[in-house]
Amino acid sequence: MFYEQSEYDIKCEWGIKGIEALAGVSDVFIIVDVLSFSTCVDICVNNGAIVYPYAFRDASAVNFASEIGAELAVSRKDNPDGKKYSLLMSSLLEIPKGTKLVLPSPNGSAISFAAGNKPLICGCLRNSKAVAEYAMKHYKNITVIPAGEKWEDDNTLRPCLEDMLGAGAIISHFKGSRSPESRVMTAAFNLFKEDIPGALKNSSSGKEHKSVFDSFACIIKNSSSGRELIERGYENDIEIASKLNVSSAVPVLVDGGYVNVI
Repeated sequence: MFYEQSEYDIKCEWGIKGIEALAGVSDVFIIVDVLSFSTCVDICVNNGAIVYPYAFRDASAVNFASEIGAELAVSRKDNPDGKKYSLLMSSLLEIPKGTKLVLPSPNGSAISFAAGNKPLICGCLRNSKAVAEYAMKHYKNITVIPAGEKWEDDNTLRPCLEDMLGAGAIISHFKGSRSPESRVMTAAFNLFKEDIPGALKNSSSGKEHKSVFDSFACIIKNSSSGRELIERGYENDIEIASKLNVSSAVPVLVDGGYVNVI
């Protein structure tokens, strides 16, 4: 097929359809859902917890968590103070080692199920270098899958800036031939990484920022997804998700749960 990118070592495509289209030419998938699933997974496994993706937040999720002896994360809107585990990243920063957490998510979790038996890694800005180095060591045909968001009216895919940056950050560390789609992601990442002054000019905070981490926070705050999180009161999550290569964790799906393999 024309869209399989089969002649390249490093491939990139969006969402569940991307996994379905490139499954036959991929040795591994790297899922990128910066706001918020893959960042939450990185935080949890870096602490030694295990995260079980689940596509739905309904009675079946409750039953699944009970069956495997895990805690079920609540919805973000039901966790305003961050005292329970949810997709609110700050609620997971102190999650204890050995915790088993079922984490429903309409994007990252749902995509995790679409990969079938293919090896699956969860990547974000925080662990981009570690994930890329692990994937290069173990696989040749690597496909990065930015999850994207969903339009509210019909649930169709909405490509989003933060997942472009996350995908581009990971792809920037790869050696080997890159598809044009992969190169576009890296170009977007490098554009914003190198243009800190431009990012600062677009910042609504008016504060000075002194590192590339802060520039990504500014960029994502001004993206559609970032503004949505800020409107809902989750601005601190953007700061957490925007940090680049502060984690050495590599979350790999093993027996239905993401664990740190490093």
